[in-house]
Amino acid sequence: MNNPVVLVYSHRQDVRERIMTAVGRRPAPDVGRIDFLECASVADVLMAIDDRVADVVILDGEAQPTGGIGISRQIHQEALAIPPIVLTVRRAADRWLATWAGADDILVHPLDPVIAAETVATLLRKLPVPVPTGAAGSV
Repeated sequence: MNNPVVLVYSHRQDVRERIMTAVGRRPAPDVGRIDFLECASVADVLMAIDDRVADVVILDGEAQPTGGIGISRQIHQEALAIPPIVLTVRRAADRWLATWAGADDILVHPLDPVIAAETVATLLRKLPVPVPTGAAGSV
């Protein structure tokens, strides 16, 4: 069985590292180990969404030239399948922008590792359980 994939977008490598470190490779014992998919461009994020490779998406709201808030809004308007989206922001007051953009949750910098891990774990727990190959319709 494959590990869940958490896409992390920011144009800055150090921000992606801080997000991944805060979430951790095992955000909760019941969700198991996760894999990270790092994206530094909007095109990479949109391709991953179209290819449905991400189980959870974490977008940097402060990324340049396109921030995560705009990308989240675009995904909600254009994508056929929308994974849970978390936005990282610098100010808790930006929660309304995250809501407008359709985000499922926000994380505020500096990231709290306990909150970051629990946020991702909660979203992973809500995902549908995949049906094992050959189990559906077997006679």
